[in-house]
Amino acid sequence: MDWVAGVFDAAQQWVFENTIQPLLFMLGWGGILESGYAAAGWLLVGMLQIAVICLVIGPLQKWKPVEPVVNKAAVRVDVLYTLIHRLGVFRVAVFFLLTPLMDSMFGALRLIGFSPLQLDGLLPGVTDIPWVSLLIYLVVFDFVDYWIHRGQHHFEWWWKLHALHHSQQQMTMWTDNRNHLLDDVLRDIILVVVAQCIGVAPTQFIAIVAITQLSESFQHANLRVWFGSIGERLWISPRFHRRHHSIGIGHETVQTPKGGKLGHSADARKVVLGGHNFGVLLPWWDMLMGTANFELRYDPTGIRDQVEPDAHGRLRNYGKGFWSQQWLGICRLLGRA
Repeated sequence: MDWVAGVFDAAQQWVFENTIQPLLFMLGWGGILESGYAAAGWLLVGMLQIAVICLVIGPLQKWKPVEPVVNKAAVRVDVLYTLIHRLGVFRVAVFFLLTPLMDSMFGALRLIGFSPLQLDGLLPGVTDIPWVSLLIYLVVFDFVDYWIHRGQHHFEWWWKLHALHHSQQQMTMWTDNRNHLLDDVLRDIILVVVAQCIGVAPTQFIAIVAITQLSESFQHANLRVWFGSIGERLWISPRFHRRHHSIGIGHETVQTPKGGKLGHSADARKVVLGGHNFGVLLPWWDMLMGTANFELRYDPTGIRDQVEPDAHGRLRNYGKGFWSQQWLGICRLLGRA
């Protein structure tokens, strides 16, 4: 771990001195060099992730795809989302918008005696081992992510934003970051607050985010792969997560009247927000909460209202380009789309 950290620190220093620092001085922003150094770390991690996506996950998709890629334009938009998030553009924007507010809030809390929990100090001699504390934080953040994901599907106003992610009917390794920016801001705020409260170190936080994002890129891949009956219960596979994106399965629950059966007509059924397989890294939380679905199936992905017309014969439009998708998300939130 020390060797890996040393190599990463040296690379981060090189990226900072040769790209970020000159740019900040040119813009007259010398006062935020410390934040620029952190940005260099995110940029480096993003570049490594994109390399893994292209060199490892890409060939796997070609080797064993679930379906042919017929909508390359939709995939190109997902690539744009990935570049925005993985290369730090989104995080830089969030930094300027939210960091002053978050610093003020936690500064005020410290003045009244608040101190982080420091989970890695709970068992001296064990949790102070870097890889052990990293695993503990990884499990904690995954548990938080599970409940964030449940919230995105439970609260109708939040689903109106999160629906953009599920509207991709051509899932590939680039689909993970296809989110409404407001949805991402809400998730980031929750994770940063949790990170501050449990005392995770910045380098560990970056590692947790990197591991999570790479795994999610793999989960969203157009890849006909599962991990076997045991492996599926240890780590989330592309099969497990595709079930979450399946039309009428992953993001909704069909309720029927008492004594009714799923075979009743659409008029007798009530479709509500819900679904299966909300876990981000570990399927344990779905298993504990009764939301796991381990059926070995690879169904079409998307949202029901994209393929089933409403009472007026209309299909919902989620947008084809980045800006139209973001705008329609706002319109859905306001009840105008």
